[in-house]
Amino acid sequence: MPANTTASSGSTGATGSAGAKTGRKKGRRARLIVIVLVLALVAGIGYGAFWSVSTVRASYPQTTGSTKLDGLDGNVDVKRDSYGIPQLYADTDADLFRAQGFVQAQDRFWEMDVRRHMTAGRLSEMFGSGQVETDSFLRTLGWRKVAQEEYDNVLSEETKKNLQAYADGVNAYLKGRDGKDISVEYAALGFTNDYKPTEWTPVDSVAWLKAMAWDLRGNMQDEIDRSLMASRLDAKQIEDLYPPYPYEKHRPIVDQGAVSPVTGKFDPDATPSDNIGSNTAQGATEGLNTQLSSLSDTLDQIPALLGPNGNGIGSNSWVVSGDYTTTGKPLLANDPHLAPQLPSLWYQMGLHCREISAKCQYDTAGYTFSGMPGVIIGHNQDIAWGFTNLGADVTDLFLEKVSGDGYLYDGKVKPFTVRDEVIKVAGGKDRTITVRETNNGPLVSDRSSEMEKVGQKAPVTNAAPDRADGYAVALKWTALEPGKSMDAVFELNRAKDFKTFRAAAEHFEVPSQNLIYADTDGHIGYQAPGKIPVRLKGDGTMPSPGWSSKYGWEKDPIPFDELPYEYDPKRGYIVTANQAVIDEKKYSHLLTKDWGYGSRSQRIDDLVQSKIKGGGKISTEDMQKMQMDNTSEIAALLVPELMKINVSDKSVREAQKLLEGWDYTQEPDSAAAAYFNAIWRNILKLAFGNKLPKELRVEGECLNVPRAGGSGPVDEQHRLVRECGQRAADSAQPDGGDRWYQVVADLMDDQNSDWWKAPKSGRDEATENRDQLFARAMEDARWELTAKLGKDISTWSWGRLHQLTLKNQTLGTEGPGLLQRALNRGPWNLGGGEAAVNATGWNAAGGYEVVWVPSMRMVVNVGDWDKSRWINLTGASGHAFSAHYTDQTDKWVNGELLDWSFGTNAVGKSTTDTLTLKP
Repeated sequence: MPANTTASSGSTGATGSAGAKTGRKKGRRARLIVIVLVLALVAGIGYGAFWSVSTVRASYPQTTGSTKLDGLDGNVDVKRDSYGIPQLYADTDADLFRAQGFVQAQDRFWEMDVRRHMTAGRLSEMFGSGQVETDSFLRTLGWRKVAQEEYDNVLSEETKKNLQAYADGVNAYLKGRDGKDISVEYAALGFTNDYKPTEWTPVDSVAWLKAMAWDLRGNMQDEIDRSLMASRLDAKQIEDLYPPYPYEKHRPIVDQGAVSPVTGKFDPDATPSDNIGSNTAQGATEGLNTQLSSLSDTLDQIPALLGPNGNGIGSNSWVVSGDYTTTGKPLLANDPHLAPQLPSLWYQMGLHCREISAKCQYDTAGYTFSGMPGVIIGHNQDIAWGFTNLGADVTDLFLEKVSGDGYLYDGKVKPFTVRDEVIKVAGGKDRTITVRETNNGPLVSDRSSEMEKVGQKAPVTNAAPDRADGYAVALKWTALEPGKSMDAVFELNRAKDFKTFRAAAEHFEVPSQNLIYADTDGHIGYQAPGKIPVRLKGDGTMPSPGWSSKYGWEKDPIPFDELPYEYDPKRGYIVTANQAVIDEKKYSHLLTKDWGYGSRSQRIDDLVQSKIKGGGKISTEDMQKMQMDNTSEIAALLVPELMKINVSDKSVREAQKLLEGWDYTQEPDSAAAAYFNAIWRNILKLAFGNKLPKELRVEGECLNVPRAGGSGPVDEQHRLVRECGQRAADSAQPDGGDRWYQVVADLMDDQNSDWWKAPKSGRDEATENRDQLFARAMEDARWELTAKLGKDISTWSWGRLHQLTLKNQTLGTEGPGLLQRALNRGPWNLGGGEAAVNATGWNAAGGYEVVWVPSMRMVVNVGDWDKSRWINLTGASGHAFSAHYTDQTDKWVNGELLDWSFGTNAVGKSTTDTLTLKP
């Protein structure tokens, strides 16, 4: 579901007059009031029992007895446990996926419907004019268009049959049902427009993979941010804020091997040659350090399905060989880190053929997405697999010189590829937009008047064409080309060994993911898949000149056979947590310049190593405990230095004492964790945040900064200008993640670095060196927490600051409190933190609220499948008043896992409800 989308208000566009915005807000507010009144009745808060009984219960799924499902060849049993998690049993593939569509529609169709309208750029059809600009941008990207091309021309016939069977199951559930019989949200929506759900199609399922790819697209935001920084920082300063990956400190995923000069394939045992260097190309931009604030603003408005703007999305996965486990077989753990959503992005499910045969090939269970057949992460009877985001750089921005009806390329004007898109608007007139594309992709700068300004201030070389009114911006992205990722889902579900696993991975083109593997024969492995471009010139860290053929991409991506993999490495385990895949000095291709910096991965590596080196064996419980590790790497670096600072203020000294003897773990009841994280936030603000341009700072936070041209209210000395931040709090910088850990680590020994200098502000004196800035941050943190938590430090706790609120991702993200109370849940006080293994992330620029979570957790006991364990962030149901709406959340908060039944006998014992679907 869209993580930043509200059905009623949606994403306002990047532009528009203040009056127009005010008008839209008033319209949305009026619509919200109607919805609130309806939901008050629905929840039994207001008048009469009719709404409370008929509307709420009408949409609850049937889970016992039997019902007819048109198109089945035989009976399908749907067995649900006490948490409502379904396990399906059928005799043919078609029956299995038809039943999967039916059951997911029972639990989650509102979520599915909103999601497909988002991926197709059709949110305005449901929610009105407030979504037009969002739809315009999504139509420009063309997710649905590419998904249709995949279905028509690329996917296998078997995949298409499965997708059609799934769609038939969804439609069988919808047949004869009014909106209020499907979900309570439709009852509310019916008071604002006459929207009616339409039939599901196979392409609706395929398009979801494009949405996944958008949020896992790599370094696009870093590319924008570096460009924005150029308006205030010089090249050396920007380099300071994007340090090289610390290969010596944080182990990459694959620590040996290379592309063999003999075979041309990646060989885990090969020795790198001496002439590696194609991935270190510099000078990508010819000085094109552009202010891309308009594009950044637009990206902030686009529904982020998995998290704010794709930033910070991480995950943990690791697998340990049976040589080092108490079971004698591999153990595999996975917990993807995504934005908290209600219902959870994931849907737990088992898909079982009663007998494996050519006509019924599946016996698999795990986590899938509502609206998509198959299992995404999990295991079958032979293998287990997990995902983390590889973070490959698969997007590039190109500045384009527009001339009339075309664009400049190698001295000639080429015509745009043009198409018109009609956006239907609930309660309003249709809108028509024109999408223009260059050879580098769609012009994302066409979607608003503000976006037309992109590139106006871009410094370029003398060889660049005249800027005139500014350059346009095109987006080149691998996901805008048809691919076979949907084939890969079914191939993974059927894989039997490492060979067939790798064959499936070859088709998992976008989004590019780290895939880990284990099988019942005791083998473990890793594969880096994905359609990763080969650049003609440059390293993808800054926008490129679209008018020159010297830039762009090679026709073919990096060959799959040349992508890194491992199979039964000697160390006996594999860890992937968004760190570098392989040392760039050992590898001949550029994967990205913007890895995660490896804090989580190294902590997991250290925990596994400590157990192995101590002669112990790792158990399922050990894996579970590791997932909840709260240790802060940056605290271990900073606290010893903070304790050396002489503090004269008694109140600050009282807080400083909290850090004495602290073990750097961030438990929810820890006062030391609360104080340290407040210090860290204030260090970042003083040293870096206040020096960044307004486009990266938190919206509404204002500073007096040295005048750099332009207009604005000037202070009485006429030397400073008032500038206010422009970015959403959950995507502003510095976010405090492990890139910033490395930035600070690199500066620690330079006491007099200019970064440690901060001007006088209010009662605070200017700082000239590191320890002065640290002392000021300690003081600021003391008074910040006094305001937030009270003067008495004995009452402080990290969990009181670091809270999780689960928000329904459509009608529950904005609006009056009554609406939010009806649909949303929480808050919960959490431990963990940014870049900890228990990655309950928060944005240090924006505050302490939880913006990232382990969206699910699993520990797979390979071979003894019924001893595996799992948990979801919320629950199986998307119905706001169902018992299974958030029935797993308390256990998730406490780090507990549920038993995960797989075998027929175990599923039978855990079953509480059985529904038989009949032809």
